[in-house]
Amino acid sequence: MNGSFRVGSLFGIPFYVNTSWFIVLALVTFSYGTELGATFPQLGFAASFLLGLVAALLLFSSVLAHELGHSFVAMRQGIEVKSISLFLFGGLASFDRESKTPGQAFWVAIAGPLVSLGLFGLLRSVLFGFNTLSPLTAVISLLASINLILALFNLIPGLPLDGGNVLKAIVWKITGDPYKGVVFAGRVGQIFGWLAIGTGLLPVFFGYGPQLWNILIGSFLLQNAGRAAQSAQIERTLSSRTAADAITPDSPIVRSDLTLREFANQHIIGNTREWKRFLVVDETGKMIGAIAADDTKKIATSDWVRTTVVELTQPLTLETITASTSLLEALQMMERIHQNELPVADETGAIIGLFEKNTAIEILRSERETETHDTPKSAEVQVSNE
Repeated sequence: MNGSFRVGSLFGIPFYVNTSWFIVLALVTFSYGTELGATFPQLGFAASFLLGLVAALLLFSSVLAHELGHSFVAMRQGIEVKSISLFLFGGLASFDRESKTPGQAFWVAIAGPLVSLGLFGLLRSVLFGFNTLSPLTAVISLLASINLILALFNLIPGLPLDGGNVLKAIVWKITGDPYKGVVFAGRVGQIFGWLAIGTGLLPVFFGYGPQLWNILIGSFLLQNAGRAAQSAQIERTLSSRTAADAITPDSPIVRSDLTLREFANQHIIGNTREWKRFLVVDETGKMIGAIAADDTKKIATSDWVRTTVVELTQPLTLETITASTSLLEALQMMERIHQNELPVADETGAIIGLFEKNTAIEILRSERETETHDTPKSAEVQVSNE
Protein backbone atom coordinates (compact mmCIF):
# COMPACT_ATOMS: atom_id res chain seq x y z
CA MET A 1 0.00 0.00 0.00
CA ASN A 2 1.38 3.36 -1.03
CA GLY A 3 2.35 5.47 1.98
CA SER A 4 0.92 2.92 4.43
CA PHE A 5 2.53 0.58 6.90
CA ARG A 6 1.17 -2.37 8.80
CA VAL A 7 0.72 -1.97 12.54
CA GLY A 8 -0.74 -5.39 13.33
CA SER A 9 -3.91 -7.44 12.92
CA LEU A 10 -7.43 -7.17 14.28
CA PHE A 11 -9.52 -10.34 14.38
CA GLY A 12 -7.15 -11.79 11.79
CA ILE A 13 -7.50 -8.74 9.51
CA PRO A 14 -4.26 -6.91 8.55
CA PHE A 15 -4.43 -3.34 9.90
CA TYR A 16 -2.63 -0.48 8.11
CA VAL A 17 -2.12 3.19 8.86
CA ASN A 18 -1.44 5.70 6.09
CA THR A 19 1.05 8.50 6.75
CA SER A 20 -1.73 11.02 6.03
CA TRP A 21 -3.47 9.75 9.18
CA PHE A 22 -0.83 11.45 11.33
CA ILE A 23 -1.74 14.83 9.79
CA VAL A 24 -5.33 14.51 10.99
CA LEU A 25 -4.17 13.09 14.33
CA ALA A 26 -2.01 16.18 14.91
CA LEU A 27 -4.74 18.59 13.76
CA VAL A 28 -7.43 17.03 15.97
CA THR A 29 -5.07 16.84 18.95
CA PHE A 30 -4.11 20.52 18.58
CA SER A 31 -7.65 21.73 17.81
CA TYR A 32 -9.43 19.89 20.58
CA GLY A 33 -6.57 20.30 23.05
CA THR A 34 -6.80 24.07 22.56
CA GLU A 35 -10.59 23.99 22.99
CA LEU A 36 -10.34 21.94 26.19
CA GLY A 37 -7.70 24.29 27.56
CA ALA A 38 -9.96 27.28 26.94
CA THR A 39 -13.04 25.58 28.45
CA PHE A 40 -11.23 24.09 31.45
CA PRO A 41 -8.29 26.39 32.37
CA GLN A 42 -7.59 24.32 35.48
CA LEU A 43 -6.33 21.47 33.26
CA GLY A 44 -3.16 23.26 32.25
CA PHE A 45 -1.32 23.07 28.92
CA ALA A 46 0.02 19.50 29.12
CA ALA A 47 -3.21 17.88 30.38
CA SER A 48 -5.31 19.71 27.77
CA PHE A 49 -3.25 18.43 24.88
CA LEU A 50 -2.97 14.97 26.38
CA LEU A 51 -6.78 14.80 26.52
CA GLY A 52 -6.84 16.16 22.97
CA LEU A 53 -4.61 13.26 21.89
CA VAL A 54 -6.85 10.76 23.70
CA ALA A 55 -9.91 12.25 21.98
CA ALA A 56 -8.17 12.02 18.58
CA LEU A 57 -7.26 8.37 19.16
CA LEU A 58 -10.80 7.56 20.30
CA LEU A 59 -12.10 9.32 17.19
CA PHE A 60 -10.05 7.01 14.98
CA SER A 61 -11.16 4.07 17.10
CA SER A 62 -14.70 5.00 16.12
CA VAL A 63 -13.66 4.99 12.44
CA LEU A 64 -12.04 1.60 12.99
CA ALA A 65 -15.22 0.25 14.62
CA HIS A 66 -17.17 1.53 11.60
CA GLU A 67 -14.91 -0.42 9.21
CA LEU A 68 -15.05 -3.51 11.40
CA GLY A 69 -18.84 -3.37 11.06
CA HIS A 70 -18.47 -3.72 7.29
CA SER A 71 -15.82 -6.41 7.72
CA PHE A 72 -17.74 -8.66 10.11
CA VAL A 73 -20.81 -8.74 7.86
CA ALA A 74 -18.60 -9.46 4.83
CA MET A 75 -16.86 -12.28 6.70
CA ARG A 76 -20.26 -13.81 7.56
CA GLN A 77 -20.84 -13.98 3.78
CA GLY A 78 -17.57 -15.87 3.24
CA ILE A 79 -15.77 -12.80 1.88
CA GLU A 80 -12.11 -12.43 2.85
CA VAL A 81 -11.20 -9.05 4.34
CA LYS A 82 -7.79 -8.27 2.88
CA SER A 83 -7.07 -5.25 5.07
CA ILE A 84 -8.40 -2.27 7.01
CA SER A 85 -6.60 1.05 6.52
CA LEU A 86 -6.85 4.41 8.27
CA PHE A 87 -5.99 7.45 6.17
CA LEU A 88 -6.67 11.17 5.78
CA PHE A 89 -10.41 10.88 5.08
CA GLY A 90 -11.23 8.07 7.48
CA GLY A 91 -10.99 4.34 6.92
CA LEU A 92 -11.25 1.69 4.23
CA ALA A 93 -11.97 -2.04 4.44
CA SER A 94 -10.68 -3.95 1.40
CA PHE A 95 -12.40 -7.20 0.34
CA ASP A 96 -11.23 -9.94 -2.01
CA ARG A 97 -14.58 -9.99 -3.83
CA GLU A 98 -18.01 -8.39 -3.98
CA SER A 99 -21.15 -9.78 -2.36
CA LYS A 100 -23.02 -12.28 -4.54
CA THR A 101 -26.48 -10.71 -4.20
CA PRO A 102 -27.80 -7.14 -3.89
CA GLY A 103 -29.24 -8.02 -0.49
CA GLN A 104 -25.85 -9.12 0.80
CA ALA A 105 -24.21 -6.02 -0.71
CA PHE A 106 -26.79 -3.84 1.07
CA TRP A 107 -26.03 -5.30 4.49
CA VAL A 108 -22.26 -4.99 4.05
CA ALA A 109 -22.71 -1.33 3.07
CA ILE A 110 -25.16 -0.38 5.82
CA ALA A 111 -23.28 -2.17 8.62
CA GLY A 112 -20.70 0.60 9.08
CA PRO A 113 -23.22 3.45 9.54
CA LEU A 114 -25.31 1.24 11.86
CA VAL A 115 -22.25 0.68 14.09
CA SER A 116 -21.60 4.44 14.17
CA LEU A 117 -25.24 5.17 15.02
CA GLY A 118 -25.09 2.50 17.73
CA LEU A 119 -21.98 4.10 19.26
CA PHE A 120 -23.69 7.51 19.13
CA GLY A 121 -26.69 6.14 21.04
CA LEU A 122 -24.47 4.36 23.57
CA LEU A 123 -22.33 7.44 24.25
CA ARG A 124 -25.35 9.74 24.55
CA SER A 125 -26.90 7.34 27.07
CA VAL A 126 -23.66 7.41 29.10
CA LEU A 127 -23.90 11.20 29.29
CA PHE A 128 -27.29 10.93 31.07
CA GLY A 129 -25.40 9.68 34.09
CA PHE A 130 -23.47 12.96 34.47
CA ASN A 131 -25.02 16.14 35.83
CA THR A 132 -22.10 18.53 35.40
CA LEU A 133 -19.81 19.51 32.55
CA SER A 134 -16.30 18.12 32.92
CA PRO A 135 -13.36 17.26 30.64
CA LEU A 136 -14.59 13.65 30.62
CA THR A 137 -18.13 14.53 29.57
CA ALA A 138 -16.75 16.93 26.97
CA VAL A 139 -14.72 14.12 25.37
CA ILE A 140 -17.69 11.71 25.49
CA SER A 141 -19.94 14.36 23.92
CA LEU A 142 -17.39 14.95 21.17
CA LEU A 143 -17.17 11.23 20.39
CA ALA A 144 -20.95 10.93 20.30
CA SER A 145 -21.17 13.83 17.84
CA ILE A 146 -18.34 12.44 15.71
CA ASN A 147 -20.06 9.06 15.42
CA LEU A 148 -23.33 10.71 14.40
CA ILE A 149 -21.53 12.81 11.77
CA LEU A 150 -19.61 9.73 10.59
CA ALA A 151 -22.85 7.80 10.09
CA LEU A 152 -24.74 10.63 8.36
CA PHE A 153 -21.84 11.65 6.12
CA ASN A 154 -21.26 8.07 4.99
CA LEU A 155 -24.96 7.70 4.15
CA ILE A 156 -24.65 10.30 1.37
CA PRO A 157 -25.87 8.25 -1.64
CA GLY A 158 -22.79 8.39 -3.83
CA LEU A 159 -19.68 6.26 -4.22
CA PRO A 160 -17.23 5.72 -2.64
CA LEU A 161 -19.29 6.38 0.51
CA ASP A 162 -21.43 3.72 2.19
CA GLY A 163 -24.59 5.41 0.98
CA GLY A 164 -23.28 4.99 -2.55
CA ASN A 165 -22.86 1.26 -1.96
CA VAL A 166 -26.42 1.13 -0.57
CA LEU A 167 -27.62 2.92 -3.71
CA LYS A 168 -25.60 0.51 -5.84
CA ALA A 169 -27.32 -2.44 -4.15
CA ILE A 170 -30.76 -0.90 -4.71
CA VAL A 171 -30.13 -0.24 -8.42
CA TRP A 172 -28.65 -3.73 -8.72
CA LYS A 173 -31.83 -5.18 -7.18
CA ILE A 174 -34.08 -3.18 -9.54
CA THR A 175 -32.13 -3.76 -12.76
CA GLY A 176 -30.53 -7.13 -12.01
CA ASP A 177 -27.21 -5.65 -13.18
CA PRO A 178 -24.54 -4.93 -10.51
CA TYR A 179 -22.52 -2.82 -12.93
CA LYS A 180 -25.41 -0.48 -13.62
CA GLY A 181 -25.60 0.03 -9.87
CA VAL A 182 -21.92 0.95 -9.64
CA VAL A 183 -22.06 3.31 -12.63
CA PHE A 184 -25.20 5.07 -11.33
CA ALA A 185 -23.89 5.41 -7.77
CA GLY A 186 -20.53 6.57 -9.16
CA ARG A 187 -22.19 9.35 -11.18
CA VAL A 188 -24.14 10.44 -8.09
CA GLY A 189 -20.87 10.47 -6.14
CA GLN A 190 -19.34 12.75 -8.76
CA ILE A 191 -22.30 15.13 -8.44
CA PHE A 192 -21.78 15.35 -4.68
CA GLY A 193 -18.06 15.84 -5.30
CA TRP A 194 -18.72 18.85 -7.51
CA LEU A 195 -21.22 20.20 -4.96
CA ALA A 196 -18.60 19.93 -2.19
CA ILE A 197 -16.01 21.72 -4.32
CA GLY A 198 -18.58 24.37 -5.25
CA THR A 199 -19.48 25.06 -1.62
CA GLY A 200 -15.79 25.21 -0.81
CA LEU A 201 -15.14 27.85 -3.47
CA LEU A 202 -18.37 29.84 -2.98
CA PRO A 203 -17.06 32.02 -0.09
CA VAL A 204 -14.32 33.32 -2.41
CA PHE A 205 -16.96 35.21 -4.44
CA PHE A 206 -18.05 37.03 -1.27
CA GLY A 207 -14.54 38.07 -0.28
CA TYR A 208 -13.85 35.24 2.15
CA GLY A 209 -11.30 32.44 2.11
CA PRO A 210 -12.15 29.07 0.49
CA GLN A 211 -13.36 26.14 2.58
CA LEU A 212 -10.36 23.90 1.98
CA TRP A 213 -11.83 20.90 3.77
CA ASN A 214 -14.88 20.94 1.46
CA ILE A 215 -12.61 21.15 -1.56
CA LEU A 216 -10.48 18.24 -0.34
CA ILE A 217 -13.54 16.07 0.33
CA GLY A 218 -15.03 16.99 -3.04
CA SER A 219 -11.82 16.10 -4.83
CA PHE A 220 -11.71 12.79 -2.99
CA LEU A 221 -15.31 11.99 -3.98
CA LEU A 222 -14.73 12.98 -7.61
CA GLN A 223 -11.59 10.90 -8.00
CA ASN A 224 -12.89 7.76 -6.34
CA ALA A 225 -16.42 7.90 -7.77
CA GLY A 226 -15.00 8.23 -11.27
CA ARG A 227 -12.61 5.37 -10.62
CA ALA A 228 -15.48 3.16 -9.39
CA ALA A 229 -17.56 3.88 -12.50
CA GLN A 230 -14.58 3.16 -14.75
CA SER A 231 -13.85 -0.10 -12.92
CA ALA A 232 -17.48 -1.14 -13.35
CA GLN A 233 -17.26 -0.61 -17.10
CA ILE A 234 -14.11 -2.73 -17.22
CA GLU A 235 -15.68 -5.50 -15.12
CA ARG A 236 -18.78 -5.47 -17.32
CA THR A 237 -16.61 -6.00 -20.42
CA LEU A 238 -14.64 -8.79 -18.74
CA SER A 239 -17.82 -10.48 -17.51
CA SER A 240 -19.31 -10.52 -21.01
CA ARG A 241 -16.36 -12.41 -22.51
CA THR A 242 -15.22 -15.94 -21.74
CA ALA A 243 -11.88 -17.70 -21.61
CA ALA A 244 -12.75 -19.33 -24.95
CA ASP A 245 -12.68 -15.83 -26.51
CA ALA A 246 -9.19 -15.17 -25.22
CA ILE A 247 -7.21 -18.31 -25.97
CA THR A 248 -3.69 -17.48 -27.13
CA PRO A 249 -3.12 -18.41 -30.81
CA ASP A 250 -0.67 -21.30 -31.20
CA SER A 251 -0.87 -22.06 -27.49
CA PRO A 252 2.09 -24.14 -26.20
CA ILE A 253 0.29 -27.49 -26.01
CA VAL A 254 1.79 -30.71 -27.37
CA ARG A 255 0.72 -34.35 -27.51
CA SER A 256 2.68 -36.79 -25.40
CA ASP A 257 3.14 -39.27 -28.26
CA LEU A 258 5.04 -36.85 -30.53
CA THR A 259 8.69 -37.61 -31.14
CA LEU A 260 11.16 -34.88 -30.26
CA ARG A 261 11.77 -34.38 -33.98
CA GLU A 262 8.04 -33.80 -34.59
CA PHE A 263 7.90 -31.59 -31.51
CA ALA A 264 10.77 -29.43 -32.77
CA ASN A 265 9.44 -29.19 -36.33
CA GLN A 266 5.85 -28.41 -35.38
CA HIS A 267 6.27 -26.25 -32.28
CA ILE A 268 9.76 -24.80 -32.02
CA ILE A 269 11.34 -24.25 -35.43
CA GLY A 270 9.82 -21.27 -37.20
CA ASN A 271 7.46 -20.45 -34.34
CA THR A 272 6.86 -16.69 -34.11
CA ARG A 273 7.00 -16.88 -30.33
CA GLU A 274 9.67 -18.70 -28.41
CA TRP A 275 7.85 -20.65 -25.71
CA LYS A 276 10.11 -21.90 -22.91
CA ARG A 277 7.59 -24.43 -21.61
CA PHE A 278 4.90 -26.53 -23.29
CA LEU A 279 1.96 -28.26 -21.65
CA VAL A 280 1.83 -31.96 -22.46
CA VAL A 281 -1.53 -33.70 -23.00
CA ASP A 282 -2.43 -37.36 -23.53
CA GLU A 283 -4.52 -38.81 -26.36
CA THR A 284 -7.73 -37.55 -24.71
CA GLY A 285 -6.39 -34.02 -24.33
CA LYS A 286 -5.96 -34.23 -20.53
CA MET A 287 -2.88 -32.49 -19.17
CA ILE A 288 -0.22 -34.83 -17.77
CA GLY A 289 2.68 -32.42 -17.23
CA ALA A 290 5.02 -30.04 -19.03
CA ILE A 291 8.16 -30.13 -21.12
CA ALA A 292 10.80 -27.40 -21.25
CA ALA A 293 12.04 -26.53 -24.74
CA ASP A 294 15.64 -26.56 -23.50
CA ASP A 295 15.25 -30.14 -22.24
CA THR A 296 15.46 -31.36 -25.82
CA LYS A 297 19.15 -30.41 -25.74
CA LYS A 298 19.72 -33.22 -23.25
CA ILE A 299 19.02 -35.72 -26.04
CA ALA A 300 21.29 -36.12 -29.05
CA THR A 301 19.52 -34.91 -32.20
CA SER A 302 20.20 -38.30 -33.82
CA ASP A 303 17.96 -39.84 -31.15
CA TRP A 304 15.08 -37.35 -31.53
CA VAL A 305 13.17 -39.65 -33.91
CA ARG A 306 13.23 -42.43 -31.31
CA THR A 307 12.45 -40.31 -28.23
CA THR A 308 8.91 -39.15 -27.43
CA VAL A 309 7.80 -36.03 -25.61
CA VAL A 310 6.37 -38.04 -22.71
CA GLU A 311 9.88 -39.27 -21.83
CA LEU A 312 10.95 -35.70 -20.99
CA THR A 313 7.65 -34.64 -19.44
CA GLN A 314 7.81 -33.39 -15.86
CA PRO A 315 4.85 -33.47 -13.44
CA LEU A 316 3.05 -30.14 -13.20
CA THR A 317 0.30 -28.96 -10.89
CA LEU A 318 -1.49 -26.08 -12.53
CA GLU A 319 -4.94 -24.59 -11.96
CA THR A 320 -7.20 -24.78 -15.01
CA ILE A 321 -10.35 -22.94 -16.06
CA THR A 322 -13.23 -24.00 -18.27
CA ALA A 323 -13.87 -22.40 -21.62
CA SER A 324 -17.09 -20.85 -20.30
CA THR A 325 -15.35 -19.08 -17.38
CA SER A 326 -15.71 -15.30 -17.67
CA LEU A 327 -12.55 -13.27 -18.11
CA LEU A 328 -13.34 -11.47 -14.86
CA GLU A 329 -13.42 -14.75 -12.92
CA ALA A 330 -10.24 -15.91 -14.69
CA LEU A 331 -8.35 -12.74 -13.76
CA GLN A 332 -9.58 -12.94 -10.17
CA MET A 333 -8.27 -16.52 -9.99
CA MET A 334 -4.91 -15.41 -11.42
CA GLU A 335 -4.69 -12.72 -8.75
CA ARG A 336 -5.52 -15.22 -6.03
CA ILE A 337 -3.02 -17.90 -7.06
CA HIS A 338 -0.36 -15.49 -8.43
CA GLN A 339 -0.24 -16.88 -11.98
CA ASN A 340 -0.12 -14.96 -15.26
CA GLU A 341 -1.45 -17.81 -17.41
CA LEU A 342 -4.07 -20.53 -17.08
CA PRO A 343 -4.81 -23.60 -19.23
CA VAL A 344 -8.33 -23.61 -20.69
CA ALA A 345 -10.28 -26.88 -20.77
CA ASP A 346 -13.49 -27.85 -22.58
CA GLU A 347 -16.45 -29.60 -20.93
CA THR A 348 -14.63 -32.97 -21.09
CA GLY A 349 -11.54 -31.63 -19.33
CA ALA A 350 -9.39 -31.62 -22.47
CA ILE A 351 -6.97 -28.70 -22.71
CA ILE A 352 -7.85 -26.51 -25.69
CA GLY A 353 -5.51 -23.57 -25.17
CA LEU A 354 -3.80 -21.14 -22.86
CA PHE A 355 -5.24 -17.92 -21.44
CA GLU A 356 -2.76 -15.15 -20.58
CA LYS A 357 -3.36 -12.00 -18.55
CA ASN A 358 -1.97 -9.85 -21.36
CA THR A 359 -4.68 -11.19 -23.67
CA ALA A 360 -7.40 -9.78 -21.40
CA ILE A 361 -5.64 -6.41 -21.43
CA GLU A 362 -5.57 -6.48 -25.23
CA ILE A 363 -9.29 -7.26 -25.34
CA LEU A 364 -10.04 -4.32 -23.06
CA ARG A 365 -7.89 -2.03 -25.20
CA SER A 366 -9.61 -3.23 -28.36
CA GLU A 367 -13.08 -2.73 -26.84
CA ARG A 368 -12.19 0.80 -25.78
CA GLU A 369 -10.83 1.69 -29.23
CA THR A 370 -14.01 0.32 -30.82
CA GLU A 371 -16.21 2.39 -28.49
CA THR A 372 -14.16 5.52 -29.21
CA HIS A 373 -14.33 4.88 -32.96
CA ASP A 374 -18.11 4.37 -32.84
CA THR A 375 -18.77 7.43 -30.64
CA PRO A 376 -19.93 10.55 -32.55
CA LYS A 377 -17.61 13.55 -32.26
CA SER A 378 -20.09 15.57 -30.19
CA ALA A 379 -20.46 12.69 -27.72
CA GLU A 380 -16.69 12.26 -27.52
CA VAL A 381 -16.34 15.80 -26.19
CA GLN A 382 -19.05 15.20 -23.63
CA VAL A 383 -17.42 11.99 -22.38
CA SER A 384 -13.97 13.57 -22.10
CA ASN A 385 -15.37 16.50 -20.13
CA GLU A 386 -16.70 14.22 -17.44
